[in-house]
Amino acid sequence: MKALKAVIFDMDGVLTETSLQHYIAWKLLAKDLGFELSEEVNEKVKGISRLESLDIVLRAGNMVDKFSEAEKLELADKKNLIYQCLIKEFTKKNLSEGALELLTSLRNNNIKIALASVSKNAQFLLEAMEIGNYIDAIADPSEVKHGKPAPDIFLMAAKMLGVEPKNCIGIEDAFAGVEAIKSAGMQPVGIGSKEILYNCELVFSSLKEVNIDMLREA
Repeated sequence: MKALKAVIFDMDGVLTETSLQHYIAWKLLAKDLGFELSEEVNEKVKGISRLESLDIVLRAGNMVDKFSEAEKLELADKKNLIYQCLIKEFTKKNLSEGALELLTSLRNNNIKIALASVSKNAQFLLEAMEIGNYIDAIADPSEVKHGKPAPDIFLMAAKMLGVEPKNCIGIEDAFAGVEAIKSAGMQPVGIGSKEILYNCELVFSSLKEVNIDMLREA
C-alpha cells in the first residue's frame, strides 16, 4: 500500500498474547456451571464480543437458553473478573515479540496508529505494557452497533484518526477480525496460522516478521 497512512491493531493475540488467560477464564466459568470447555470452542470466541462469546460457551454446555439476559450479563462480568485477575501482573514483558519495534517504526515514519479491540481491558493492557503513548486513537467497542465481523470498530478507528479506510491496514489474529477489516475497505494482515486465517492473503506467524516496508507493499 503505497499510500499507507494508518495501521489499526487488534489487541489480544496481536500486540499481546492473552488467549490463554481468556481460555482459562472461560474454562473456569464453564466448570462453575458444570461442564468442561474444549480448546476448539476457545478458537470460536476469538475476536468477538464478550456476550457473543458467552453464547458460544453456553451453547457448548447446552445451557444457552437457561439464563435471562440479565443473568448473562452477570456471567460475562464474572468471566471478566477472572480474566482481570489473570492479567493484573502484565508488564511490558508481555508485549508480543516484534510489537515494540513495529510501533516505533510506524511512529518514526509518521504512520498513525489506532486500536480496534473488542476487549474492555484494552486501556489497562496498554498502560501495563507501557505503549499507550504510541496509540493515537482507541475505538471503544461499547460505542459501535455491531461487533466483528462487522466493520464498525475499524471504521470508527479510521474516523478517529482522520484517515480514509483505503489508506489503512488492519492487523488481526482472528477470522472474524479479518472479515471486519475487509468489510471496512482496508487491507488485512493476519497474525497466526494460515489454516485459521484462510480469509487473509498476507499472514505472518508473529509481528516480528512484519516491518513497515512489507506493509507499504501489501
